[in-house]
Parts: sequence; C-alpha cells; structure tokens
Amino acid sequence: MKIILSSIFVDDQDKALKFYTEVLGFLPKQDIPLGKYRWLSVVSPDAPDGVELVLEPNDNPAAQTFQKAIYDQGIPMTGFSVADMKSDYERMLSLGVRFKTAPDYQQDLIIAMFDDTCGNYIHLYQFKK
Repeated sequence: MKIILSSIFVDDQDKALKFYTEVLGFLPKQDIPLGKYRWLSVVSPDAPDGVELVLEPNDNPAAQTFQKAIYDQGIPMTGFSVADMKSDYERMLSLGVRFKTAPDYQQDLIIAMFDDTCGNYIHLYQFKK
C-alpha cells in the first residue's frame, strides 16, 4: 500500500492552480473537467510520478466550515519539505507570499507557515541533516 493522492480544500481552483504552480513551483498533473469543477492535481517537479496533491473545491458546506475553523485556529492544513528554507522563504516573500510565521530554527528542524491564498495555512519544513 502506498499514498498516491492527498487533497487540500481550495476556495477557487483556478486561483489555487496559479498559486501552486507559479508561486510554489509545483507542476500540473491532472486537469479533468467534472461538470462545474475539475479533478485538478499538482506534483513536485522532483517527483513528477509521485504523490499528487488534489486541489479540491470546498463547495460542500461541511468542507467550508472545516476549512474556516482550521484556518481561524491557525492550524496548517498540510506541509511541504524544502531543501533550503532560507532561499525558499526569501523567494516566496519576494513573490508576495504572506507568512504567518517566519522560519523557526529548532534542534533538527526549521519550520515556517504561510497562507496559500486559497483558505489554508501550509507548513514548510527543512529537516537538518
């Protein structure tokens, strides 16, 4: 058994696709029309055949309530690993990304949290070697 998909609720699929590709640098993987919405996913350029992140529309009232409650509590919806926190943090700041927390240097981990503009906080992690 292995993980092949993970989903994140987004308030606008087009806006999410733009942010996740143009700002975060993910690659589009699936874009399949499904009526009003799309099966829309992105992947890491380092693992184009790896885990897909599905940009799931939050049209369901339960999804909206959950997403807002988690966001209002300042809880990240998911996390992404980076190889160089300092350069990714500075690059993202230069692109206008709003960080809730700046990089925090722990013993074996550097962690920061940003707003994805689609209703979620996301953690960035760099594990020290």
